[in-house]
Amino acid sequence: MSSRRTVFYLSDRTGITVETLGHSLLTQFDGIQWRKVSIPFLDSEEKARETAEQINLMAQLDGCRPLVFSTLINPIVRQHIEAADCAIYDFFDSFIDSMEKELGQPSSHAIGRSHGLHNDASYSKRISAINFAQANDDGISAKNFAEAEIILVGVSRSGKTPTCLYLAMQYGIYAANYPLTEEDMDASGLPKLLHPFRNKLFGLTISAEQLQRIRQERKPNSRYASLSQCQQELEWQQSLYRRENIPYVNTTAISIEEIATTILNRSGLKRQLYGE
Repeated sequence: MSSRRTVFYLSDRTGITVETLGHSLLTQFDGIQWRKVSIPFLDSEEKARETAEQINLMAQLDGCRPLVFSTLINPIVRQHIEAADCAIYDFFDSFIDSMEKELGQPSSHAIGRSHGLHNDASYSKRISAINFAQANDDGISAKNFAEAEIILVGVSRSGKTPTCLYLAMQYGIYAANYPLTEEDMDASGLPKLLHPFRNKLFGLTISAEQLQRIRQERKPNSRYASLSQCQQELEWQQSLYRRENIPYVNTTAISIEEIATTILNRSGLKRQLYGE
């Protein structure tokens, strides 16, 4: 087996769905270096011909057929791709026929249903949630905490901001965050402004070594980035979580997707990805 293969992700819209599903499948195969080619908005015969030529060229250069993951709908576009020298894995073909039989009705074969604007309320909710996350980042203002669905707490650089933005963009969750500082450590207990929102708090923690590496990139060779400072802050934070019964997740070795899913699962918040 070749240790290097080319994989194409083809879509007539953004390509988010096909890349996500295709990537999930590729992670099950070790020892292969993947050359990834993403082609979104593949929505005309001319683009289809150009893409088929590109696929054939990569087949010649690699000496083996590229893999093609597809969510294409247009039959004319599909014909050109199917005629190319490749191994096609069509996600719609895999499921639509059997679903049509089971549900007793034909599918719409409409383009862009997954990531389009067919659900304006869902889209508006996500945009509003993103604005909320940005306006309530790092404890900028606690006046909006009452509107938050969840408030992430943790020491500086533990992953609060990206997690809040991911929850907003992916799920439309109103997420705020509050950084636990040395001043909070000196006060020993839960910061007073968080007291009314205890039931919304969710903690993030991280290993001291990982935190040091992240802080070192931000403020090299500073006390803030020293291992001893990181250890001291994390030890205090851990005791706070236990004492105040704050649920938390360790972010050291998991992805932002896993962090967000863990928070949703344990907090009971409802995913709003598709505007149910």
